[in-house]
Amino acid sequence: MALQGKVALVTGASRGIGRTIAEHLAEDGAGVVVNYYPPEREQAEDVVRGIQRAGGTAVAAPADIADATQLRGLFDVAEKEFGRLDILVLNAANVNHGTIVETSDEQFDAIFATNVRSAFIALREAAIRLPDGGRIVAISAGLTLMPRTGTGVYAASKAAVDHLVRVLAHEVGARGITVNSVLPGAVLTSALVDAGQAVIDAEVANTPLGRVGQPDDIADVVRFLVSEQSRWITGQTIGAGGGMF
Repeated sequence: MALQGKVALVTGASRGIGRTIAEHLAEDGAGVVVNYYPPEREQAEDVVRGIQRAGGTAVAAPADIADATQLRGLFDVAEKEFGRLDILVLNAANVNHGTIVETSDEQFDAIFATNVRSAFIALREAAIRLPDGGRIVAISAGLTLMPRTGTGVYAASKAAVDHLVRVLAHEVGARGITVNSVLPGAVLTSALVDAGQAVIDAEVANTPLGRVGQPDDIADVVRFLVSEQSRWITGQTIGAGGGMF
């Protein structure tokens, strides 16, 4: 129960990596605000019920993080329900892919609104509201280090957040707040499953550890980064791709 008495907000926590992160942090004793995109209410409530059945504490909180007012409201939920917020995990993202030529201005704006503008607002809010010793983790992407056709805008948005993370680490470091990014490689979520076995096989072939990642692989890196054991790690972009990059 390394996080007993701590409170965490995890964005995009109704499924996939975000869900597993929320479950792991609750298992470690944190009260968790499970953010979800409004249409995914049932999935988020299932996450909360699972955490509660396991003896943990969690609340579901809807918000479209591309909306600044809704995003800031998540911090209010944490403070209203738990009285504080110690940990922020930025996981929600717009993962639409397309070549640069095929990407419209509107699609570019939507990706950057969800992935960059929302991260900027959340990081700023966390810098104001988190107490000394707080923890901030952004889920980035290994694609920022691997130029692949069709991923340019998405990867650029994640790279922008990585730089915000590095700078914020300097700005809040005197307060003992750490700020890091985690860069997953191929992870077996519904998106990868939908891509088909041929894509999965190709990712396995490109991964030195010989498999694709599981949500637990990423969540365990996050649970370390929000723990006391990670107190000397900040401003880092940490690869979690099985050696893929």
